[in-house]
Amino acid sequence: MTTDVFEEHRSLLTGIAYRILGTASDAEDVVQEAWLRWSAVDPDSVDEPRAYLVTVASRLAIDRLRSARVRRETYVGAWLPEPVSDIPDGAERAELADSVEFALLVVLETLSPLERAVFVLREAFQMPYAEIGGIIGREEAAVRQLARRAREHVRARRPRFEADRTTRRRMTERFLRACLEGDLDGLTGLLADDVTLVSDSDGRARAPRRVMEGAAKVGRFLSSLVLPRNAERFLRSVGLDEAGTEDLRTTVTEVNGGPAAVISAGGRAAVLVSLDIADDRIQHVYLLVNPEKMSRLRAPEPS
Repeated sequence: MTTDVFEEHRSLLTGIAYRILGTASDAEDVVQEAWLRWSAVDPDSVDEPRAYLVTVASRLAIDRLRSARVRRETYVGAWLPEPVSDIPDGAERAELADSVEFALLVVLETLSPLERAVFVLREAFQMPYAEIGGIIGREEAAVRQLARRAREHVRARRPRFEADRTTRRRMTERFLRACLEGDLDGLTGLLADDVTLVSDSDGRARAPRRVMEGAAKVGRFLSSLVLPRNAERFLRSVGLDEAGTEDLRTTVTEVNGGPAAVISAGGRAAVLVSLDIADDRIQHVYLLVNPEKMSRLRAPEPS
């Protein structure tokens, strides 16, 4: 009975923890700790198991996020969220799927742990303010204030006119094709004048450690990759020396509920490129090459 109740809510707890933390590995640890706490209580003493489990998982996630941010102070270069092939909680509602999109998770990294938890519980899971207050130990008025600050913060950092999914996929395909062909003019034409490129390697793969800005600079960097010409060098740069160049694959696939370009070799995903698109231009390029994070991403099946 205890196990059945927990398994009924496992996907929900995973979804909440992932959105608060931005890493699937940490989310899994939170859910495991929640299970240990749940298994130590008498289920009959808990009137509302869902509320109890959500409270435990949310508090654990907030505490883990606080300690994670201290650890990230020694991270080499920029830190980006950990991508996932499947949406945690298997959400079918569009707003739940949207709440794990890569660009949004990047913005959520700029919130305080409490603001982020409130934003996730309110905006993604539509929980009442009073219930959220019970979870984080704040009065309802304080929760409303945290929610308002979080929404304003996110709104200020997200494009006003975001592209729909069809447009994003088409732009991602054009972007990938221009990169593979070394088409500097074609690539630059897709980029906003003030585009930024943020890469996450933790020093474990070759990638820019500082944020790159401007269409000219970002375009030159991306067009210089030209995988067909530099395949062997590329594989070495991402730690896949043992993979043959004939196994190198480039695919546009669904990651975090949206289109992304994934480069894989030897059945392993090596590089993720996620684009933030608005006003018919690429506003931000997120380049993830950290082998530890990429090891958790399922390599796309050959077509």
